[in-house]
Parts: sequence; structure tokens; C-alpha cells
Amino acid sequence: MSVEKILEEWKKRKFNCIYWLEGEEPYFIDKLVNFAEKNILTAAEADFNLSVFYGKDADWADVLNACKRHPMFGNRQVVLLKEAQQMRDIEKLESYIDHPLQTTIFIVSHKEKKVDGRKGLGKKLKDSKQVELLSTKKLYDNQLPEWTEQMIKAHGLTIAPKALHMLIDHIGNDLSRIENEVEKLMLNLAGKKSIAEEEVEQFIGVSKEFNAFELQAAIAQRDLSKSIRIIQYFESNPKAGPIQLVLPSVYNFFSKLYVLKSLPNTSDSAAASALGVSPYFMKEYHAAARKYDFAGVEKVLLLLHQYNLRTLGIYNGSANDAALMKELVVKIMQ
Repeated sequence: MSVEKILEEWKKRKFNCIYWLEGEEPYFIDKLVNFAEKNILTAAEADFNLSVFYGKDADWADVLNACKRHPMFGNRQVVLLKEAQQMRDIEKLESYIDHPLQTTIFIVSHKEKKVDGRKGLGKKLKDSKQVELLSTKKLYDNQLPEWTEQMIKAHGLTIAPKALHMLIDHIGNDLSRIENEVEKLMLNLAGKKSIAEEEVEQFIGVSKEFNAFELQAAIAQRDLSKSIRIIQYFESNPKAGPIQLVLPSVYNFFSKLYVLKSLPNTSDSAAASALGVSPYFMKEYHAAARKYDFAGVEKVLLLLHQYNLRTLGIYNGSANDAALMKELVVKIMQ
């Protein structure tokens, strides 16, 4: 089941005995665990029938005893095991999977990694009809715009394309923080239903003129002076454009530009679909395509790879981030 499907079932009061939530993306796991902790039971029921354990401190026997206990003054109980990846002897939970108590909803939050599917516990989690197994993965960077836009729509709002990319470029691949910032914006919109660049600038602190998105655009237009001005702003305001976020953003743009130059003549909507971007941005890609030929795009991608290695300390010497970025854009535009 997906996160959305599990939530839909829970809201209809349909439950399985065991939910094993694992994987690399904590946002989806936390979303389900937080809902379960606050919404499956009423406040009065939770006083007697909600048990919460933390893997680092929990003993497997105590967890199983809680699962096997019958509910008091209610029809069901909820047992939450958080941070289960830190639990010693976690494989001993395997015995409960064969004979779970039907009045217990046992929810396990196992972040950062998956249980080894070759071993007994992992096999039973996959095979048991009494278990809903959710394995989460980090979203790819090119999936962030669509995910963020859909999340914003779920809050009853829309967002301008440029504002969307300003937000994502500023935060990076941190879904919880993206949602927190959107919720902060909601409190400050004063009834507006659309998020513009001005709101992202004012309430999240992203400069409209000096951000990763604008640097990417300046490089795409081979505008060296503007690129250097933005990098100098980053040098004075390190949080505004950390190189670890800027380089992937620029690399993503030129990777898509490479795809565009490989396409036959086609409509903007078809090209946008092939690139995985909004048609709103096709004007920028076409403009960049006139500035860079195939060899030029390949050169940029190679330079970005080289300078990414240098940010990791490989063949770098003592150059700081701003010096690396200035050196990079000069070489790109030579």
C-alpha cells in the first residue's frame, strides 16, 4: 500500500494487525506514525490503549507483551515502536507475526534502511497477510517539484513556477522542512490562495535576485558578471546558496538541456514532458540551447562533475566554496 492508501483505510476505520514502515524517507513514515498516534484512538481510549516504545530503550519482550495485551474500555489498542532500527534483538519480533492479536494495531517505524529480506523477519514481513509493509525511498531531485506542488494543492493553495523552484532550490531534498515552510507561508498569506516569489522571499528568506535558481539562469545565459555578483552574495550569505545545493541544481538544468538538444523538433508541451519540467520553463531552456551547442553542454557537465569532486576535497587544495564557484563559471563561459 502507498501512504495515501493506508491513510485512506485508517480514516475509514479499516485496520490490519501489523504495519511495518521502513526505508530511506522518514517523511512518509512520520506522517503515518503521527496520524496513528493522534487519530486512531480517541483521547479517552488512548489513556488506556496506546503504548509507545523507542527502539534504543525498548526490550523486545516488553513490546510483545504490550501487543498481546487485550484493550481496556475499548475495541482495540495501538502499539507504536518508533526508531525500531536502533532496537537490539529486533528479529525476536518475528514470533508475533505468525499469531498477532486481532484487537492490536502494531505499527513499527524502521527508518534509514530496510530489514534484510533474506532473513526470517524480512521474509515473514513480505509473506504475511496480516502485515502491511511500506518501503520508502528518497525522492529524486527531479521529482521534488511535482511532489511539492501536489502537497501545496492538498493544502488548498497554488504556487507560481518560479516561486516553486526558489523554494526547492533553497531547501533541497528535505520533505518535512518543505512542508513546514509551506505551512509557515499559509499563516502569512492573509487569505491569499496563491504563493508568489514575493512570499517566498519575505517569509522564507530567499532573495529573488540572489539564489541558486537565478545563478542557474545567469549561467544558462552566459552572463558572467551576473553570475559573479550572485556568487559574491553567497560568499557573504553562506546559507543562501551552499555549493552542495547549487552544483546539483545547475547540473540538473544542463542535463535536461542535453536531452532537449537531442530531441527532434517538437512542441513545447512534448519537450517539457520529455524533460520533466513545466512548459513555463521551456522559454529558458530554448534560450540556453541557443547559447550552448552540444560540445558546450558536454563541457559544462564535465566541469560540474570535476568541481563537485573538488567540493569533497579531491584535487582541491585550499580553495573555498566561493572561489571554486567563481573559477567554475569562468571556465564554463570561456
